[in-house]
Amino acid sequence: MVENLPRRPAVAGAFYAGTGKDLAQQIESCFLDPRGPGELPARQRSARRALDAAVVPHAGYMYSGPIAAHVYARIAAEKPPATVLILGVDHTGASRGASLSDRPWLTPLGPIEVDHDLVRALTAGPVEVDEVAHAQEHSIEVQLPFLEYVLPKPRFVPLEVGFGPYAFLEEVAGIVREGVEGRDVLMLASSDLSHYVPVATADRLDHLAIDQILARDPRGLYDTVVRKRISMCGIAPTTVLLAATQTRPLTSRLLRWGHSGEAEPMHEVVGYGAIALERESGGGPAVG
Repeated sequence: MVENLPRRPAVAGAFYAGTGKDLAQQIESCFLDPRGPGELPARQRSARRALDAAVVPHAGYMYSGPIAAHVYARIAAEKPPATVLILGVDHTGASRGASLSDRPWLTPLGPIEVDHDLVRALTAGPVEVDEVAHAQEHSIEVQLPFLEYVLPKPRFVPLEVGFGPYAFLEEVAGIVREGVEGRDVLMLASSDLSHYVPVATADRLDHLAIDQILARDPRGLYDTVVRKRISMCGIAPTTVLLAATQTRPLTSRLLRWGHSGEAEPMHEVVGYGAIALERESGGGPAVG
């Protein structure tokens, strides 16, 4: 049965390199890229972790990888979390609402284990295990090689969130909030921003959405994206992340905004943002 087999990569060799050696080199190039942190991740970790949650892009590595690397540099520099909960997008329309996976996932860097206890804690209401919904979805998959590069033996939980009314996303956020209570969980929302618009338009619209994320206002983000028709594919997972963490004392920071036109010339671009939500007692100045 599909539930007993590891989930095989759907976009290896397309969104990112298809072999372990090439993929590790590609990830390192993302860190070293001028759009990225500019250096490889720290070898020494802090004994604590300030990063509580983050928004990170999920396009092909040549386009969004250096932007994503800003978040993963933070993860590499701090105490590893016990589990990473990745809230992903339903690009394919295969999810019936909010879909979990409860099996290991493979990447060219090897298998990554799922936290089965957290999966059980999150299985409630509209959130259910649905392996088929994850089969061709890339938004969670492209985060995993970065996690494997910066964390020793990471565990994760994939939760694909389909777009729906705000009340539905608020319900999912409540399940997430209760499910992670008392657990050492780092939350990531996987999202790109504006899709296929001129650079000036992407800059203007993306920062309307980013301002709401920085304000930690889930309803404000949802309403802004819908009202302004911003083609932010990860509006659902990002809204859930903001709503699930809304009562926590966190500081939000824009680490880097960028777009696909920085990687190669193009008339219409896709926007990307790396945003950190940190405990107020820790963290340094914003980068970028």
